[in-house]
Formats: sequence, structure tokens, C-alpha cells
Amino acid sequence: MGEPSFLSTKQGRKLAYHRTEGRGPWVVFLGGLKSDMQGTKAVFLEEWAKKQGRAFLRFDYSGHGESSGEFTEGCIGDWAEDTAEAVAALTDGPILPVGSSMGGWQALLLARAMPERVAGLVTIAAAPDFTEDGYWAGFSDAQKQTLEEVGHVELPSDYMEPYVITKRMIEDGRDQLVLRSPLALPFPVRFLQGTADTAVSVETAVRLLEHATGPDMQLRLVKDADHRFSDGPCLGLIAKAIDEVEQASL
Repeated sequence: MGEPSFLSTKQGRKLAYHRTEGRGPWVVFLGGLKSDMQGTKAVFLEEWAKKQGRAFLRFDYSGHGESSGEFTEGCIGDWAEDTAEAVAALTDGPILPVGSSMGGWQALLLARAMPERVAGLVTIAAAPDFTEDGYWAGFSDAQKQTLEEVGHVELPSDYMEPYVITKRMIEDGRDQLVLRSPLALPFPVRFLQGTADTAVSVETAVRLLEHATGPDMQLRLVKDADHRFSDGPCLGLIAKAIDEVEQASL
């Protein structure tokens, strides 16, 4: 796989990345919360892009993987800054973000920030606004009190060690919400969602589809696929969606 390169951002962070030159638009993979660029989907898409001679970028947000910082120091806005800096410094011309889970939220923030750069968009189990609609809405009064007094709460995860959710992440998340105001996606979009996903519900996917506006937007439900969306058929569907979106953007 090789050693990563590092990008120093104006916020003083060092972001680890792997960048593959090729024909555009640049496919930019945006990972999920506490995941990293060594995940199955990111590595599969890099190999797929190389075989096709396509430009591809994968990177770690700060506090993730091999990038600088601690996870508990970060928040949605910080990772949106990381994403924007990586795209600005490491790609040129049109981009095609592929966002998984929290990366789906990041892809939507990126599309809102620089719509002129986005040729199309693919999300996988996108989790927009989850700090508010998932975490905060699900907290008990005792957890909310702990958050206020201690500054963080720990939540169990189906996939790894407990998530430490900080007060800063909750409060910053409210500044990054995308489902409370108009969300224009004026390019081809494919939302992919598994029906057996226990982290992001089908209802969330439908809410995103109904809320966003755009000329070419589809939600693809995959029966029995879970949140990882990483088996062979699911990986093939991601690649197919990228091809579809690129062709539709021409």
C-alpha cells in the first residue's frame, strides 16, 4: 500500500493521504466517524480507480488514522475544514465525492461549500445531522447532564470501542446541519443504503432524498446490506454508481 504523504493545513493539522493521478473527475473518498483510509471501501476504490486510470484521493481526517490530533479533540466542522483543504490542495478540476456514513454528511457539506467543483455525488449510508438527530435526540436526561458537567459521554458501538462524544461535537454539529435548510445538489446523485443497517436507518435515507433538491437524484436500497456495505456485491454497486454519476454529468 505504501507510506502515506502528509498535507499541512492552515489550521496546523497534518493530514495523511494517498493520491493517484489519472483522468478526472477526481474521485474523493470520505470515510466515516472513527474510520480511516485503510478501510475496505477506500482501498477497493483506489484499486478500482488505478485499473481504470482514474484520479483518486483518500485521506484521514484529523484525529483519525495516521493524521495528527486526537479524535476527542475534533468535530464535524473540523473535519469539514480538513476535507475542503485536502480537495483544494490535492485535486484540480471537477470532483466526485464518495461519502460513507459521516463521510456522507461531509460530502454534502463539501457540495454546499463548493458546488462549482462537484461533477456528481455518491453516498453510502449517509448520516447527515446525526449529532443532533441521533446522539442528542437519543440522550437521556442523565446523559445530557453528564455532557454538560463532564464534557463528554461514552456510547457503545456495534463496530469498535465506545465512541466518546464531546460537548463540542454536539454544539459544533448544530452549525453544520444540512437537513434544516435548503440543500441544492445540482448534479447527478446516487444515495446507497442497506436495509439491515443498524447505524443509519432507511428513514434517514428517505428523509435526505425528500429534503434535497436536484435534477438527477436516486436512492438505491439494498436488501440485507448492513452499515459496512463492504461485501463484493456492495462494492460493485458503489463502483457502478460512480460510473453512472460520471456518465450522467457529461
